Amino acid sequence: MIAQAILMHIPDGFLSIPLSALLWIIAVVLIGYALWRSGQELGERQAPLMGVLAAVIFAGQMLNFSVTGGTSGHLVGGALAAILLGPWGAMLVMTTVVGVQALLFQDGGLLVLGANLVNMAVIAVWVGYAAYRTVRKVAGEGRLGTLVGGFVAGWLSIVISALACALELALSGTSPANMAVPAMGGIHMLIGIGEGLITVGALAFLSAARGDLLQGRPQQAGRTAVWIGGLVIAVLLAVLSPLASSHPDGLEWVAEEYGFISAAQEPVYRIIPDYLFPGVPDEALATILAGIVGVVIVFGVALAVAYARRGRGEAQA
Repeated sequence: MIAQAILMHIPDGFLSIPLSALLWIIAVVLIGYALWRSGQELGERQAPLMGVLAAVIFAGQMLNFSVTGGTSGHLVGGALAAILLGPWGAMLVMTTVVGVQALLFQDGGLLVLGANLVNMAVIAVWVGYAAYRTVRKVAGEGRLGTLVGGFVAGWLSIVISALACALELALSGTSPANMAVPAMGGIHMLIGIGEGLITVGALAFLSAARGDLLQGRPQQAGRTAVWIGGLVIAVLLAVLSPLASSHPDGLEWVAEEYGFISAAQEPVYRIIPDYLFPGVPDEALATILAGIVGVVIVFGVALAVAYARRGRGEAQA
């Protein structure tokens, strides 16, 4: 059986090759456009936030939380990233996280990486962003609108992304739509509650500590605190990762229940598979080390992308 960590995201074998290729094309086009747009809109003050947010989301995704029925869920973070950075910067953050997970940790297949990017770096981001903006227009720009908008954005981003995954499974012939759609939608409606609550908690914390980040205009003063505080939180989440639920996540649970778990293919290579640092016999320590390595790499990649795009934007200006 394929290890649980691999099935946090879609593994190779679940989707057909033609659909995987099509989703790769869509992902490249949309993320390429996000790179161009972020080069026009990204300022120097947002660049550190991109790196820190990518690190926190990566570490947060390692902490599965239990859901009723013997399954689990984990933070995706697309809605939170969109709220703090806007959709273009959020797409780059999520692309960094999902890309590093696939390439370094063998979490999600390489052939289906385009599908995972479409689901988590495009759909989750834009659904979360649209939901948040809509609720804020209705409920107001105050604290209540922010928190309610954050919950709705987090919940809806998970549900719609899961339904997109179910449709992809159906189009690939892996599971019929009348089975995959209700199964994925139903379990992720519950998982989405966790995503919504985590999003609300993060927004409440930032509202009290750094309200300027929620306004999209981070102040020059205190940038070092953002760097240090965010990285400390990311490392702390990585240290806590061995406490994650051992239950299968939503996709793996559906695959087991409906009999297509055997379609998952082993990765073509292994670097830090299953979020276990190689050569470390203690599993908890191996998980912590893998998480810390991932935090550092994701932070560095996201920060490099952010500063490169910021430089291009300033040169164009």
